Amino acid sequence: MAEHVDVVVIGAGVVGLAVARALALSGREVLVLESERGIGTGVSARNSEVIHGGLYYPPGSLKARFCVEGNRMLYAYCAERGIGHERCGKLVVAAHTDQIPKLEQLQRTGTTNGMTDLRMLTGEEAMAMEPELTCAAALHSPSSGIVDTHALMLSLQGDAENAGAMVVFGSPVVGGKVTDDGILLETGGDEPMSLVARLVVNSASLHAQALAKAIDGFPPELIPPSHYAKGNYFSISGRAPFSRLIYPVPEAAGLGVHLTIDMGYQARFGPDVEWVDTLDYEVDPQRADSFYAAIRTYWPALKDGALQPAYSGIRPKIQAPGEPAVDFMITGPAEHGVPGIIHLFGIESPGLTSCMAIADHVAGMARDNTR
Repeated sequence: MAEHVDVVVIGAGVVGLAVARALALSGREVLVLESERGIGTGVSARNSEVIHGGLYYPPGSLKARFCVEGNRMLYAYCAERGIGHERCGKLVVAAHTDQIPKLEQLQRTGTTNGMTDLRMLTGEEAMAMEPELTCAAALHSPSSGIVDTHALMLSLQGDAENAGAMVVFGSPVVGGKVTDDGILLETGGDEPMSLVARLVVNSASLHAQALAKAIDGFPPELIPPSHYAKGNYFSISGRAPFSRLIYPVPEAAGLGVHLTIDMGYQARFGPDVEWVDTLDYEVDPQRADSFYAAIRTYWPALKDGALQPAYSGIRPKIQAPGEPAVDFMITGPAEHGVPGIIHLFGIESPGLTSCMAIADHVAGMARDNTR
């Protein structure tokens, strides 16, 4: 006999936990199903931990809206809860004068998206701020920063549970069906369950499309394609040579090999873009060869042999290699016509920055689409 529940959120990454929190705080009874043994072991544990400002995303897109809103919400939340973070700022740098028009376009995009603090710098001004830097010009984004992602997820989980939510680990969803009573879900793991939920939120990240396909009665033609873009990171020993985030101008499918810093001011470089078919997180040390050339466009003092393999992450892309970047795809009954289910597809960067804004959006969709 299947147990009836109000809301099931599938996936306990940073976005799933933020959604569970928002729904629980709105008065819903929430059950979070996570296939792994802990929170945020996938995409959420393998990113740059950067709080983005909103430079890169087309005006009017969900990415632009949620990034700018989420930036403000995340800083306020972290400050209120004592979560490790720093508004260290970012410099997007033009290595040569012919890249300056790209910086100017980024400034226009960011300003249109609601960023009010962007400033173009000459090369001399930027290098005065960061003496190790070499560039022809830079765009300064003071609202960019870094965050302790795991501490953030623990806080979101705590808020959700304090509001009555429950997180169940080791419970992969292996199938489902659209029924007249709700969405029937079958789980695997040590203690398989059958659940009928009034509302299911699919926040399974890299597995969101596979999960949608496993729900009998959901139209497969409404499920977008799934592609994996692996990003490798390298580190150096010692303290970071910069006090701010350093980014080159964006490239296809990514933001270029940039320098980020963690809360201990250790430097990380990456990610690159490696399209893969499987979830393999090994970092090939030979990929460092291309990193040296990319990093030396803005930090020529990087020494041979200094880079060490760090970690990798995989981004859930909707577009195939060579295709233009696409927006977040968040669909509910108003979009796909199936009552009781909301899908989150392609939640890549700036998903971390956007998590609380996405959560509020999903909570609004839930209010509008209650069975």
